[in-house]
Amino acid sequence: MAAAGLTVADPSLLTGVAVSNGNMLGTAVVVLVVGVPVLAAAIIGAARGSARAAVIWLGTLGYLLYQAVLFCFATPLNNLFLLYVAYLGLGVWTIVAMVRGVDLAAFHQRLSAEVPIRRIAGYALVVAGLNALAWLTRILPATFSDHPRAMLTDSGLLTNPVYIQDLAIWLPVLATAAVAAWRHRTWGELTTGAMLALFVLESISIAVDQWFGSHADPTSSVSSLVMVPIFAVVAVATAVPVVLFLRNIDRAA
Repeated sequence: MAAAGLTVADPSLLTGVAVSNGNMLGTAVVVLVVGVPVLAAAIIGAARGSARAAVIWLGTLGYLLYQAVLFCFATPLNNLFLLYVAYLGLGVWTIVAMVRGVDLAAFHQRLSAEVPIRRIAGYALVVAGLNALAWLTRILPATFSDHPRAMLTDSGLLTNPVYIQDLAIWLPVLATAAVAAWRHRTWGELTTGAMLALFVLESISIAVDQWFGSHADPTSSVSSLVMVPIFAVVAVATAVPVVLFLRNIDRAA
């Protein structure tokens, strides 16, 4: 993807504080070497009739859209701004087009009755709850203080697009889908599987951006090397229910 590729090729285009520049460079690296190849492989697999690949395709589109928001709002305006905006628009409308084209009845036929959907949905609800709790324990004290922006001082940001999109979009989607999956609604099962795939990729991305950010500014409180192995473990743990879900989908039509 051009936006990530050009960011990696010329990191000097990033004009924020050192730690945020490091974070965005790490994000661009993962988009380029993990997100785009996974998306390409999923598209090829889905074109060959794989419902498993379709789940990963949808989850990867969600991951790439998540990062597009960060490119647009987690770095100050730079020479790649319009490319970042185009990336965001393409991400939104690609997901809209894909969701409109999903045949839920056909997907239901491909999903085994043996899938441990309630265990998978339960894990998804735990992820959504813990993530929301982690953000709210930071946000609530700040918003009720005299200096709410103090928690953003080291980042150089005016607000935090991670908190915004997680609390307004991704966590509600994950929780709602997980409840629907628990009730054996096909759209909830598909969305839960895709969202967990998104979270695997996002956990990898966080581990890498924390590594880049902490090396860019070891004194900053925004990034820490301690978080690298933690999110690597989260990625592996979240991959388990994703694999369980995919194993219970027919390989081909």
